[in-house]
Amino acid sequence: MWHARQMTVKSTDPWQTPAVEVLRAHPGIRVAEIETNATPGFTGDKATGERLIEERGAVLSRLQEMLFANGRWGDRRSILLILQGMDTAGKGGMVRNVIGHVDPQGVDHTSFGVPTPEEKRHHYLWRINKALPRAGQLGVFDRSHYEDVLVVRVRNLVPESVWSTRYDEINQFERELVDSGTTLIKVAMFVSLDEQKRRLAERLERPDKHWKYNPGDVSERKLWPAYQEAYQAMLDRTSTEHAPWYVVPCDRKWYSRIAVMELLIDAFERLDLDWPSVEFDVELEKRRLAEA
Repeated sequence: MWHARQMTVKSTDPWQTPAVEVLRAHPGIRVAEIETNATPGFTGDKATGERLIEERGAVLSRLQEMLFANGRWGDRRSILLILQGMDTAGKGGMVRNVIGHVDPQGVDHTSFGVPTPEEKRHHYLWRINKALPRAGQLGVFDRSHYEDVLVVRVRNLVPESVWSTRYDEINQFERELVDSGTTLIKVAMFVSLDEQKRRLAERLERPDKHWKYNPGDVSERKLWPAYQEAYQAMLDRTSTEHAPWYVVPCDRKWYSRIAVMELLIDAFERLDLDWPSVEFDVELEKRRLAEA
């Protein structure tokens, strides 16, 4: 039997330590000490990383097609990539440059913004449940339910007695997702204050990026210490065995993209996918087609 793992061998591998190992949040990790300009586990340079993105993108595409094909034939499994990070961390670019390698018909992508009036009338997980990937799909969340223990906490949008109970609730919610056949890849994307400032300035200098600029981002910079505390609590309270966090430095966009691509490929490989067995007689169909 032919399996997906057969096509993932690389002739040269610049990963000294696999991304899935070196980036996994470990007990005691300190958000304030994350080296956002680092390239953990990766020994290559930018050119190597960009070349590898194309090479590994083809692998990711094939794996995603296999998951999609299996979903068409009754396989209930799915993968959900959660991208969580401050503004300018590169979430949108991650979707374009990593997820852009796969067939869009096999992707369920949702970008979560400020809750709508309708969403505010429901439990905070209501809109999350509506966006979960279907069977055979690769789901992608640009922001997620973690906004309700990050922005909500920092901005005091609800009392502490409310948001403080959500960590355990989220853990239970994700436990149920995993048990139902969804593999979670939670990526915490970290960018430095200096790099964020540079990227915001670029948006102001380029007319083609004005639409991405939000004046509120400058105000959010003043809350950086509070956000660090919120992200620290998020990692401490919700990185579990069934749904661990992966901490990705994002000052170097090329590194963060190849890192997330490797995390995705690892998740797909762990599904041990093969092409689905069809329920019709292939040889008979060949004869019927020849005679048609």
